[in-house]
Amino acid sequence: MIELYELAGRDEAVRFSPYCWRTRMALAHKGLDAQLIAWHFGEDKLPGGLHQVPVLVDNGKVIADSTAIAEYLEAHYVNGPGLFGCEGGEAHTRFIVAWVDTVLQPCLLPALVMDVLAQVKPEAAEYFRLSREARLGMSLEQASENRMERLKKCRGLLAPVRKVIEIQEFLGGEEPSYADYAVFSAFQWVRCVGGPEVLEQDDLVYAWRERMLDLFDGFAREAKTPNAS
Repeated sequence: MIELYELAGRDEAVRFSPYCWRTRMALAHKGLDAQLIAWHFGEDKLPGGLHQVPVLVDNGKVIADSTAIAEYLEAHYVNGPGLFGCEGGEAHTRFIVAWVDTVLQPCLLPALVMDVLAQVKPEAAEYFRLSREARLGMSLEQASENRMERLKKCRGLLAPVRKVIEIQEFLGGEEPSYADYAVFSAFQWVRCVGGPEVLEQDDLVYAWRERMLDLFDGFAREAKTPNAS
């Protein structure tokens, strides 16, 4: 059985890391099951002495980093659907992943920090606050000010995504690819910390996100969120 260590909230059923969601979606794409193991900020009990998730363990082999995990799954589970589409797709996907990591998620972070803080275990709150305030260069409270304006800015950054899904169902074409999962997982991050709605309902990206939530029998849609009853 594959094991996946992923970030959990104070409620261990709430799993909110966008990087872990990329791996979850990649596993589902490949038709692979995994034992999901909760990990919290500040804990050290990860295989290989690692300190960040996701971490995937497969037959004793330890793989860290969501992109490295996707590449491992593609190389070692060749019978499942391809994660990167046509030849050369992996190289193109690296650009999408880099855009999400350096543009989209940093734009979302200030608007979400107080939502994330509410989800982490109390004993990890100080670590989260200090590490994110160092990253943001301001207090979490300052970062979250005017967050609806910040989210409006994030919607503007989605223009390249709209241009693509205007002419095809997914970033990967007729079927989703790892590029879709990288972008989608940023929105799943928002959902799983109980953040505000980022997208307007008439936005093409909203419709694309709905298609993503419906994939694999809707398992991402059914993920527990703080707002779930």
